[in-house]
Amino acid sequence: MEKIESIIRDYIKNVVHMSIATCLDNQPWISEVHYSYDDDLNLYFISRPSRRHSVEIAANSQIAGNIIKQHVAGEEVRGVYFEGAIEILDGVAETDMAFQTYNERFGIDSSRLDEQAEENGHRWYKITVNKFYLFDELEMEPAGKYELSWK
Repeated sequence: MEKIESIIRDYIKNVVHMSIATCLDNQPWISEVHYSYDDDLNLYFISRPSRRHSVEIAANSQIAGNIIKQHVAGEEVRGVYFEGAIEILDGVAETDMAFQTYNERFGIDSSRLDEQAEENGHRWYKITVNKFYLFDELEMEPAGKYELSWK
């Protein structure tokens, strides 16, 4: 399990996009967002409340997703998948982990925090992962999918 966690931690630091899957009224949807993460592997992103995934998150806090870099044909594959719960963070400040990790990764300024007061300004989201899955053809033997229960 330590090797799986180590590979996941090393991999996600080099991929800035993640796909998130939401669902409402039994109709799934997938979106891609920029993300950051903390030492506990909580995932953070920002989005406008009018986006379809944001509307669905407000109604259903269960989420799944993946973090995968593009591969070319014949290249050995590695990807991180996850499932967990998502929450909308209210009143995020410069001292909050969501802002700190996102700012560190993408160099945004505190003006993003001011948008929280706007009707359709960016909101902050936190994904608390309960399971990670690593699909790996690079290091793991045998190559395949490995599950890592989390938190």
